[in-house]
Amino acid sequence: MALIVLVVWALGSSACHGPDEPVDREASKAAQTSQHSSPQPQIVAVDAVKMGTRFDIQVAHHDQAAAASAIDAAYEEIDRLEELLSEWREDSQISEVNRQAGQGPLSVGPELLEVVTRALELSQLTDGAFDITFATCGHLWSVGQQRIPSEQEIADCLPHIDYRNVVVDQEESTIELIGERTRIGIGAIGKGYGVDRAAQVLSDRGIDDFIVDGGGDLRASGQRFGRPWRAAIAHPRSPDEFLAVVELWDRSFVTSGDYERYFESDGVRYHHIIDPATARPARASIATTVIADDTTTADALSTAFFVLGPTEALAIAGDLPGVEVLLVTADMEVHQTPGMENYLIDDRRR
Repeated sequence: MALIVLVVWALGSSACHGPDEPVDREASKAAQTSQHSSPQPQIVAVDAVKMGTRFDIQVAHHDQAAAASAIDAAYEEIDRLEELLSEWREDSQISEVNRQAGQGPLSVGPELLEVVTRALELSQLTDGAFDITFATCGHLWSVGQQRIPSEQEIADCLPHIDYRNVVVDQEESTIELIGERTRIGIGAIGKGYGVDRAAQVLSDRGIDDFIVDGGGDLRASGQRFGRPWRAAIAHPRSPDEFLAVVELWDRSFVTSGDYERYFESDGVRYHHIIDPATARPARASIATTVIADDTTTADALSTAFFVLGPTEALAIAGDLPGVEVLLVTADMEVHQTPGMENYLIDDRRR
């Protein structure tokens, strides 16, 4: 998936909180024991491991119990989605779709239909640089086991990567995979979708000021004590540094990088972001950050732009209202859309 290595700054770091900005890092149940609301908003923060990564939800609200209850509901929604959308769960809907590949259309629920439909739209927009059928070959690689597939394995599976092999019927609520070997995986869009759904739960409960961070796929809403939420873009080659700091308000922010999940063999770095055109790790970038109106879109575009590299990525972003991108290449050259400057408040490149 599109892994973001975003470091939340002035959000999750206790060193950044003053005495008037308390953060509750205990379970939400502990926060619910508060029977009093404060006239001034307080930060209620709860983190948890979901969708294979660490989520952090922070709410600025005057009623800590209401905030904690809303956070609980948001996590329940993420759990529900994971049961439906995780290809790592044998009983999920997406796993059943993969098992039925080449056997005709399969009825699915509205959530899977929605996220696959959006994935196909973004695949078409990026001419396949984002492609959920990458999973057809993606399983051949393993960062954890440091597995590199053979040339023959890649040659055998590569012809079956093609988002046009996925057919969605909106009226019948079905998904069909053309060809028995076609597989789909939504790791590069599903986490962003989960963040958006969690954010919607918070909004539906009357929470206006919050941030949902799903392992770096981030949605910021409203303000934090009268100021925009802030986050830092990690430096792709210096783990103890960051590249820049941004301010966010009612926006989504996702980074993809080659520096979190990778291994090296014979001096070559092998990471988890697969180029659908080659079924090998993408090499046009080492990090991309995308700001967009929603996290689902930002998640998918961060992967696509990583694969495409600066020239094509900036050209596509320039035609998309509300989309900004900052991209770093292997020679540490930074490329960005002009509108990215509106979000940067501390640019360590200068």
